[in-house]
Amino acid sequence: MSASRTPCGFIPPYLLDHIADRGTDAQRARARGTLQHVRSLLHNPGPPGLKAAPGPAPGLATPGQPQRRIHDAGGRMELPGALRRSEGQGPSGDAAVDEAYEALGATYALFWEVYGRDSIDGRSFPLIGTVHYGQAYENAFWNGEQMVFGDGDGEIFQRFTRSLDVVAHELTHGVIESEAALVYANQSGALNESLSDVFGVLTKQYRLGQRADEADWLVGAELLTERVQGRALRSMAAPGTAYDDPLLGKDPQPAHMRDFIVTRDDNGGVHLNSGIPNRAFYLAAMAIGGPAWERAGRIWYDTLLDRRLANDADFAAFAALTVRQAQGRFGAGSAEARAVAQAWAEVGVEVTS
Repeated sequence: MSASRTPCGFIPPYLLDHIADRGTDAQRARARGTLQHVRSLLHNPGPPGLKAAPGPAPGLATPGQPQRRIHDAGGRMELPGALRRSEGQGPSGDAAVDEAYEALGATYALFWEVYGRDSIDGRSFPLIGTVHYGQAYENAFWNGEQMVFGDGDGEIFQRFTRSLDVVAHELTHGVIESEAALVYANQSGALNESLSDVFGVLTKQYRLGQRADEADWLVGAELLTERVQGRALRSMAAPGTAYDDPLLGKDPQPAHMRDFIVTRDDNGGVHLNSGIPNRAFYLAAMAIGGPAWERAGRIWYDTLLDRRLANDADFAAFAALTVRQAQGRFGAGSAEARAVAQAWAEVGVEVTS
């Protein structure tokens, strides 16, 4: 399955728009610079498919062993930048470099140890990251070849490597691209964003050894500075409640289909409406109980790999596949299958057989 690749930025454009409208002169300039760059990426997405920097020669990569390389852009917008840490090397002493290295390893560990997946493509895809991208760059993104992380401005956003779930979120876009190539627009784009949030928080929960009822279900909790009135960028448990700040505005994510946002902005609301499938996963994981990566996460991962998942799938189509996958893995009348169906019903997505 293939589709045109679109770079996926973590910070939604509507947040940057708020800053560009309401911030100080310096804040507006930084937000506009980031927005301009993000929009240039969207208009020039590059060729479809995964294209990695050179990795180990065929046959030399060891399944279960990530191949990480972290580069430093040195404040420029040139990729990949100077190599600072390669697989197996000790800490560099640069916090962003070392956070990226550890977070890529943690994400690899979730996919390998839980789902048996050897990197992004299942075939030892090298995990390349670039830190210190641009000047006070207020975003992180996956560009089809590697992960890229800005340092934030220190006033609103911290450096983007601080948040494990953000790093895992960006890496998961590569997994989605490899498996389902969900079109990054409208409901399929919101599913793309939601799946990245799902495996982002699962990476954090797996690393911390948390059960579903022990987790905070927040995405990007480490990104906001103390000046911001908010807990995170998104809440999977309660979309629309992550922040309420004079500068950023109020978290606009809907949690139910009755509040679905129809818009041309944000690629048809991919960061907005992802709150609906996010809450469905949270509800399913909580109802099933235990570590979310074991059963609820397995169902969502199986669905991502399902060849019946069209690259332009809407919420209802994806929901129906999650129920079928739960039935196939745990049984038609299983508690897991019932929990998944009920979770979608609670967010207003009708599941048809």
